[in-house]
Amino acid sequence: MATFGELGLNETILRSVEELGFTQPTPIQEKAIPVLLSGTKDLIGLAQTGTGKTAAFGLPLLQLIDTDKKHPQALVVCPTRELCMQIVNEVENFKKHTKGINLVAVYGGTSISMQIRDIRRGVQIVVATPGRLIDLIERKAINLEEISYVVLDEADEMLNMGFQDDIEFILKNTPKRESTWLFSATMPPEIRNVSKRYMKDPFEITVGKKNTANKNVDHQFVVTTAHNRYETLKRLIDFNPGMYGIIFTRTKADAQEIAEKLTREGYDIDALHGDLTQQQRNKVMDEFREKTLQLLIATDVAARGIDVVGITHVINYELPDDIEVYTHRSGRTGRAGKTGVCISIVHVRESYRIRDIERMVQVPFNKLEIPSGKDVCRKQFFYFMDKLLATDISHGDYETYLPMLTEKFADVSKEEVLKRVAALEFDRFLKYYENSEDLNVRERSKEDRRSQDRRGSDGQGDRRRDTRGREFGGGNGNTTRLFVNLGTKDGFY
Repeated sequence: MATFGELGLNETILRSVEELGFTQPTPIQEKAIPVLLSGTKDLIGLAQTGTGKTAAFGLPLLQLIDTDKKHPQALVVCPTRELCMQIVNEVENFKKHTKGINLVAVYGGTSISMQIRDIRRGVQIVVATPGRLIDLIERKAINLEEISYVVLDEADEMLNMGFQDDIEFILKNTPKRESTWLFSATMPPEIRNVSKRYMKDPFEITVGKKNTANKNVDHQFVVTTAHNRYETLKRLIDFNPGMYGIIFTRTKADAQEIAEKLTREGYDIDALHGDLTQQQRNKVMDEFREKTLQLLIATDVAARGIDVVGITHVINYELPDDIEVYTHRSGRTGRAGKTGVCISIVHVRESYRIRDIERMVQVPFNKLEIPSGKDVCRKQFFYFMDKLLATDISHGDYETYLPMLTEKFADVSKEEVLKRVAALEFDRFLKYYENSEDLNVRERSKEDRRSQDRRGSDGQGDRRRDTRGREFGGGNGNTTRLFVNLGTKDGFY
């Protein structure tokens, strides 16, 4: 495997990369950077989220910018505000030792006049969402004829969000661009059509198979009823006390409702959806990144572009309709060489869909039993013991209080102290799960079905369906089955 020094990057950029702790490029970086450094070659990079795409285009972009020209030379277009800010933050780190390059993130929900002022101060790289970029173009804040490089990041997501016309407008009106770099996790026909119309003989890189899920993720599912879906979610959270995860829902209403219910029950969680203001979104994301929040519950649109380090779990409250959405959701965990878990809560009637997804994303899915109440309490108990033993007591002035503690507990045995600590910590779980029900849906075995068939053939308690799906009861040998056909001609309306 090549090193960053062998890819053609200059010394100032390499110095920043080294200080950031990057030792070897990821596959997409190793393949893309040498091609992009030419500055004249169009490129299509197909890779899942979390594979280092920002560095793959950000590092060569910094090297290609002409620092003597104080106007926008490059556009990076991405689907969400969060991704805009993340790209700018990462590129700012990459350019730590590169002088004379300025960049700005522009997106909706904030003052456009301030963004225009930033651009006019001599910005060379503009990172933008499509809608806000079109707004800036219409206000003549950006001259597209001066743009040399256009980067489309998460292109498939932008098309899913309805930005195809905006993307085509940008590409049509950048006549002097020297190259176009398109990065996407998947390659739907719409993306292929855009590349054919606006890219010239693009160099194509594929890291991993198309439409496949991350192999570093353990894909799991549980089967339950619609009535027990919320309780199943709680059971999964409680069974994984060290979870730092994202829960995906279909609708904004579900995200908000579930977040409010879990918050009332003592969980560190908040919702992320389209009804939040930019200030609210920033607050939620800051708290989640700082791990003040253990869980984030989000809709797919709101979560697009989120890149948070260390996500251990992704939970699908319902299965998504599209395979690509599942791929994007599960790709939030298992990043940067780490492992992760994606658990889907599946209604018994849609369990067949798991095999369809399994076949299309080309990874095995493991069926889990929904933990029992006893399982949860046991897991929480062991987690607490491990946490207790791992507690760092080296930096506190505990010696001052030790004599008082010793005196206070002089007549209490060690076993009783442990019992009291356990009661203090686990009373809530023990009471809640004392008489908890089994949330699993049991599928009938082949033997059960054969047994039912045998009972039916003996005519005992048989309930069958006729060819139109109507039920009728079985006889016992001493009855006669009669069919009476009556309709409108007989006065029945």
